Amino acid sequence: MRQVNLQPEWADSWKLSYAYDRMEVYGATHHRGYLYAYENRRRVTLALLAEVLAPGARVLDLAAAQGNFSLALAERGYRVTWNDLRAELAGYVQLKHEHGEVNYAPGNAFELEFEAPFDAVLMTEVIEHVAHPDDFLSQAARLVRPGGWIIITTPNGAYFRNRLPKFSDCADPSIFEAQQFQPDGDGHIFLLHPAELQSLALQAGLSVDRIEVFTNPLTNGHMKTEALLNVLPRTAVERVEALTRRLPARLQRRLMVQMGARLRRPFMR
Repeated sequence: MRQVNLQPEWADSWKLSYAYDRMEVYGATHHRGYLYAYENRRRVTLALLAEVLAPGARVLDLAAAQGNFSLALAERGYRVTWNDLRAELAGYVQLKHEHGEVNYAPGNAFELEFEAPFDAVLMTEVIEHVAHPDDFLSQAARLVRPGGWIIITTPNGAYFRNRLPKFSDCADPSIFEAQQFQPDGDGHIFLLHPAELQSLALQAGLSVDRIEVFTNPLTNGHMKTEALLNVLPRTAVERVEALTRRLPARLQRRLMVQMGARLRRPFMR
């Protein structure tokens, strides 16, 4: 991926994307917990996909923003289609594009149509921003071929510090429609619990292949541990992360900040 430098004439959406790139790609942040959590999410996302699909597979990256996952997959040999509601961001992604196949399909994810379904649909840190995650997951299922995969990352709603509501407890999700699709890290509406994601997957006609939780409060810099991250060697932080991922599943789901899932659309009978 080609490194870019901020230009004063850029659109505001490009400048916002560049600000995230400085933290997530270039590591220009004092918040090590943010960087460690992002790197965990990237590692888990790419592994969930690579374990089931070889390079050459067609992947749709929904609501892909500055396109870092799109570009990473293209560089690994996947045939990627980038999507985001903000069409002008395609130019920013193209500026960073260096190797591999990337196609561009901007637009509302709920309204996308393609001539052929994809081998996989990627949704990283997206589903928590929509008022109707059930419909969003059903739309993703329509975009993937039978036997294809949906890869999701999202904050773990079962994390003990989460104060946002469950989607399943909301009688009328339409009241949140005005605040969905916010283009930055804010605007979380619902944080799905692992069991809740399983239920939504079944409603969308998908089977759950794997759900895992990851990134403990130390790695993420929560609970005033950010100062510790400035003195602890990274190897120590990674050891603690590895140890907490060996805890019983019930404890992990309360302790871990992030969640990754791999869902599959069943073959037609």
